[in-house]
Formats: sequence, C-alpha cells, structure tokens
Amino acid sequence: MAVPVQAKKSGTGDAAAPTTTAKEAAKAAVRDQLNAQVGKTWGRQRDVSAVDVTIAALIVAVCPLLVAYFQIAIDKFGGALSAPALGVLLADPPAWAVPASIPGFLALSAADRAWAVLPAFSWDAVKLTAGWLTFQAALYLYLPSPIGYGQPTPAGHILEYKVNGMLAWIVTHALYIGCSTVVPLFSGAVIADYFPGIYIAANIYGYALSVFSYVKAYAFPTHAEDRKFSGSAIYDFYMGIEFNPRIGKWFDFKLFHNGRPGIVAWTLISYSFAVRQYLDFGHVTNSMVIVNLLHAIYVVDFFINEDWYLRTIDVCHDHFGFYLAWGDSVWLPFTYTLQGHYLAVNPVSLPTWYAAAVTALGLGGYAIFRAVNHQKDLVRRTNGQCTIWGKPPTMLRPKYTTSDGVEHESILLTSGFWGLSRHCNYLGDLLLSSAMCLACGFEHLTPYFYIIFMTILLVGRIYRDDARCRGKYGKHWEEYCRIVPYKLVPYVW
Repeated sequence: MAVPVQAKKSGTGDAAAPTTTAKEAAKAAVRDQLNAQVGKTWGRQRDVSAVDVTIAALIVAVCPLLVAYFQIAIDKFGGALSAPALGVLLADPPAWAVPASIPGFLALSAADRAWAVLPAFSWDAVKLTAGWLTFQAALYLYLPSPIGYGQPTPAGHILEYKVNGMLAWIVTHALYIGCSTVVPLFSGAVIADYFPGIYIAANIYGYALSVFSYVKAYAFPTHAEDRKFSGSAIYDFYMGIEFNPRIGKWFDFKLFHNGRPGIVAWTLISYSFAVRQYLDFGHVTNSMVIVNLLHAIYVVDFFINEDWYLRTIDVCHDHFGFYLAWGDSVWLPFTYTLQGHYLAVNPVSLPTWYAAAVTALGLGGYAIFRAVNHQKDLVRRTNGQCTIWGKPPTMLRPKYTTSDGVEHESILLTSGFWGLSRHCNYLGDLLLSSAMCLACGFEHLTPYFYIIFMTILLVGRIYRDDARCRGKYGKHWEEYCRIVPYKLVPYVW
C-alpha cells in the first residue's frame, strides 16, 4: 500500500521521504554536488580485479550463446542436451544427434551444420517483439496504479514507483487468451511458433538497451550521485553505472524490464507452449498443466506483492547494466520457460502419484517462500508491533548513513523463519523451482537447467547480500550473523 511521504514510515522500515525543510534542502544540495558514489557504500562493486573484469567479459560474450544452445537442443534435437555439440562436431554423430528437420545434415561441414541449426532472424518476430515492448510500456505508464516507495538509495533518494503489474498481467493475458479463442484473431501458439525469431529480436533489444544504459549513465544520468565507476569499461557495461535509470518521472528501467517484458511474458510463453502441445498431440499432459500452474503461482505472487519487490536486492543493490538489461530481456524469458518449451516437444504423462507429489512439493515450496517474506514485510509495515509465531518479534535496529549525510534506521528480524536462517525464503524458492523441473520427467537434463541456475543465482545472492549488508550496517550485521548463523538451510548451512 502506498503511504504519504510526509511523516510516515515506508514499507521497508526505513524512514520515508520527510517534509522538506531548510536543513533537508541544504543536505540535498550537498548530495547533488556529488558526481558518483565514492568510499564504502552498498551497491555493486567499485573496486574490481582483473578476474572480475574477465568474468564480466565472458558472461557478456558467452551467455547469449548458452541460451541459444538450449533453444537449439529443444527445437532441433528433441531436448537432448549433448546432441547439438555431437551433431555439429562429430563427422558421424549418433542417430539421435542428427536433426530430422534438416535434410542432408550429415553432408554438411561442421560450420554449415552450426549455421543450419541456429535460430533464424525473422522480421515478423521483430515486429511481434517491438509490439510487445510497446504494449507493455503503455500499460506500465497509463494503467491506474498505486504508488510504492523504494528504500533510500546510497545517495539518499527515496523513489516513487508505479506498481500496477497485477493489472497489466490480467489485461495482457485476458487479451491474449480472448483474442486467440473467443475472437480467434491469431493462434494461441503464435509465441511458440515464432520463438526462435523472437530470441534473435530479444537479443538485439537486450544488447541495444545495455549500450543505451551505458551511454545514458555518462550523457544524462537520472541521479549522477548514485552512479558507480570501477575504472573498467567492460565491468561497468556488465554491472551497470546508474543505480535507478529513468526516463521522465515514472519510466523506471529496473522495475519495467524485470516485471513487464520479462515476468509477464513468463506465463504467456508457457501458455503458448501448452497450446502448441495441444495442437501437435491432441491433448495437454498433466506435466504441462503442473508447469503452467507453478509458473502462474510464482508470477501472480510477484505481482500481488510487487511493492515488496521494491525492497529486494535487484532494486536496492544492483545497478542497471547488461546483467539486468539483457538478463531481463533474454535470460529470464528464454531460460525460465525451458520446462514448457521442452514439454511442447516431449509430452510427458506423469503417474498420478508422482504428479501429486511434484505438485505438493511446489505448493509447499511456495508456502514457505510466501510465509517467510510475509513475516519480514509484516514486521516492517508495523514497525515490529505484531506477533510472529504467537510471540512479539525480536530484531536489531541498525542505523546507517547515506552519502547525503542523513541517518536512517532499518530492521533485521531475528525471530520466526528469519531466526532459523538468513534466507529461508530462498529455500522455499528452490523447492518450488525443483518441482517445476521434476514435472518434466528424467529423459533429458535440459529442463533441469533452471534449478541448477537458480541454485547458483541464489547462493551467489546470499554472498552478495552479505557483502552489501556488511557495507551498509557494519558491526550491526556482524551481530546479526552471530544471532542467526545459518545462511540458507537451518542447522545445515
């Protein structure tokens, strides 16, 4: 729920923007003289090593090829993860590594084989992608919206956000499903049918957005004092320079690109692959139903709690560069949907007991994920005037200072789930992610990439969050880690 800026607390437990006074105006003037963040503040790294720069360069160069490899494995080789490599590189590959859709494949050279299996550019796909981005931007800017408030940035800004994602999700899905069924203007499988071309178009956009964001950070930054420079153009391009780049007052790059073309597309893509499975095989398998159900639960939860997202590591820690720009445009919609994509090609009918077990695992993981986040949000919304598991919550109240000289107070919850481990919410997330993959059976590894990636991502976030909070809270964070020693799994790690 949005709150007036004056004289109230934000949903984070940090002080919301106060009424402007002469003293605050003077502090703002000092802040505005800053050209970038210096010294020890939270956010992305500022002092980076040659190893950091090398890793950033490899990610920028390799990740698009990795995503393409998964698309090829499913579209051309039926989901066999090793088949593209074997089919292209071996002179005489096994039969299952020879795509039936490419006549004369074995007569081609390795280079020609690689070219033949690559996703093809399509102007129709470019038009679909451009229309999709334009439509989502219009919904983001013009649909009715409550206003949410972010946490103070390192320079002390408290930004306003339009949080109308749930309405945008409903409008988008109602129009897509309605216009492909009730008023059949197009096939519900249109996204699945153009998916290879959309991948190319999304990559063009993701790289263009990354370049634009890099140039914008130098030419016309939104908040220059929140920028960070590492001295490496490669690392700054990858991790981003600006903290919260915007165009105008409301078009926030972070919130829009993660939530709208990325997460709204997640369930729409999965639905389109379910339609493609029905058109090709005459029925929708229980595995496809489970995948669509679990994807929808996760996505709808995200938008119902979109205001909560303003207090996550993406918004409060990460700067906007290739990591988020390309990641939201390509990585999210093309790797998070691997299960639906795989099942459209490989329909899997699960035994009833197994389908029930996978669904229970997913719902159980979601219940943990939601309960953990609800506890923290409840404590922060009520400033600790509530009960957790029938008892008053225990917490630390660390103070920190932003670079404009203003002191803020936050909350570190040490009871309930948050007393068991520092990231029980990630544990629930991993259980839910596991269920999405387990619904695909065990014939191929390809649909399991999602849980492998999520494990790497969330464990990495645990360490990044630790570094961020040590920089932000100092000795208070060390005390918190002493009280809550386990990072993820209670009594284990």
